[in-house]
Amino acid sequence: MSFQLEETASKEFTQTTHFDGIASFEGSNCTQTTEFNLAGFAEDPATQVALFLLFLFTYLVTILGNLGMITLIRASPLLHSPMYYFLGNLAFVNLCTSTIITPRMLVGFLLGKKGMAYTWCMAQVFTIDLFLITECFLLATMAYDRYVAVCHPLLYPLVMSPERCSQLVTGSYLLGLANGVGQAIGMSSLFFCSSSTIGLFFCDISLLISHSTSDTTLSLIILRTASSVLGVPTVLVVLLSYTAIISTVLSIRSTEGKRKAFATCASHLTTVSTFYGALIFMYLIPRSDSSKGVDKWAAVLYTMVTPMLNPFIYSLRNQEVKEAWKRPRTIK
Repeated sequence: MSFQLEETASKEFTQTTHFDGIASFEGSNCTQTTEFNLAGFAEDPATQVALFLLFLFTYLVTILGNLGMITLIRASPLLHSPMYYFLGNLAFVNLCTSTIITPRMLVGFLLGKKGMAYTWCMAQVFTIDLFLITECFLLATMAYDRYVAVCHPLLYPLVMSPERCSQLVTGSYLLGLANGVGQAIGMSSLFFCSSSTIGLFFCDISLLISHSTSDTTLSLIILRTASSVLGVPTVLVVLLSYTAIISTVLSIRSTEGKRKAFATCASHLTTVSTFYGALIFMYLIPRSDSSKGVDKWAAVLYTMVTPMLNPFIYSLRNQEVKEAWKRPRTIK
């Protein structure tokens, strides 16, 4: 799901579809596209080689880092707690998000192809929206977990029981799936001219809607409803949780106590800031034509860089993870 809420006027056309694949609209004729053009990055061959190597390295590190984190969490008894259960699922989602986008882009660099088949583009929209909302809810769940741990430590074992944790994770995936299905339904009614070019390196639903040559009212309603009902509440949970955490920590008299309390939240707060910061920069800040290049790198940040960095953020800033690496491990 995209958080872009820009006002895109709904286009009202009278449409008649013929058996020869030509869709006629009031005022224009348009052949329904079978392939989208992805703008990608620089055309210069030397720059493309450098970007290919950079993104290949990023993807390989993402795979190794997230798979390593998942394996470590499963193998180490030290990490069999709610926070790491959520972190393992976050690592899985990060791995999926990067895999949906990066390999296709790398193939484009190698073969010089920027086109993506209509079917694959719709599949990419579905999966990106699925995992994007799932990640939002997982981050909100992890913020709530830290809130309970810091503000109500005595109730933590009861509130964050194994059954409750399983329900929260399952609900995150189901809500992500609901978002993906909803966006796919909205996109299924849209028509696109054969000349459609998407200004990013993947099929972004907001750009697709703006390029449609048919009535986009339903798609915009679904997009904005999903943003309001699914996206905004997760941001509020994160903000409220950390407001309460900071208030509680500041009330602690001991300097050592404050340090330990902040240490339990620092990794997650770093991840949340990077993830939502990139989304806000890309989708909520008004853009100009001259900022399109910046938009691409903002998209790189939340689709490739953040999934790569998350395992290291939690590893480098978390003493329990460091200890788990040093001890013998048995996968269960």
